Amino acid sequence: MSVHFSRRKLLMALAGVGAVAIGVGSYKISEPVIQGKEDLKIETEAIELPEPRKRGALSIEEAIGKRRSRRSYTNDQVLATDISQLCWAAQGVTQPANGFRAAPSAGALYPIDLFVVVGNSDLEPGVYHYSYAEHSLEPLRKGDYRKQLREASLGQEWIENGALDFVITAVYDRTTVKYGDRGRDRYVPIEAGCVAENIYLQAEALNLGTVSVGAFNDDQVREVISAPSKYVPLLVMPIGHSG
Repeated sequence: MSVHFSRRKLLMALAGVGAVAIGVGSYKISEPVIQGKEDLKIETEAIELPEPRKRGALSIEEAIGKRRSRRSYTNDQVLATDISQLCWAAQGVTQPANGFRAAPSAGALYPIDLFVVVGNSDLEPGVYHYSYAEHSLEPLRKGDYRKQLREASLGQEWIENGALDFVITAVYDRTTVKYGDRGRDRYVPIEAGCVAENIYLQAEALNLGTVSVGAFNDDQVREVISAPSKYVPLLVMPIGHSG
């Protein structure tokens, strides 16, 4: 009797026996499942971001003490140097040998993808996908889409008033292939929270403000960032100079 295994079932079986390790407590699956970028339509060449700083003027204790949700922003630009720092704090590679990133991830599977909706910056307005491997922004759409993102976020004005917005998304299959429903219900939301807190603390260190927004229409947000259905929006975080 022949038995046919789907790709998903095969990967789950491999996960159960602990296949080939790519990092501590993780296993190797095909690159497209980990990267998740094969179906993003990159418009032009990626924009290389400035090298992130690894030391700043504000201590981690001071950043924690100052951290607040800030919804009022000035009209000042948020520059590429600051965007670079925020992207690195959210999902940047911190241990290149193993590919470990700034935020922890169950099984080092990294289901989070970061999109940046840029409006008021020295970068060209547009929608970008953050490539952690190259520390670069991959252009998906040209133009200022902050207004459309605000409309998708139930009219919350700070979404449009920020100089830019981070959209934290998850590709659940990267985690559920090993952890099943618990990965979707528990591990991915925990990871999204860790990413958001890193953005909060880095924003404070840069004298910027942000707030975590969870009230939005998923499909509309996904349309704004030009992402396929497997990218599930979890949080929107406007970034700006505090007003």
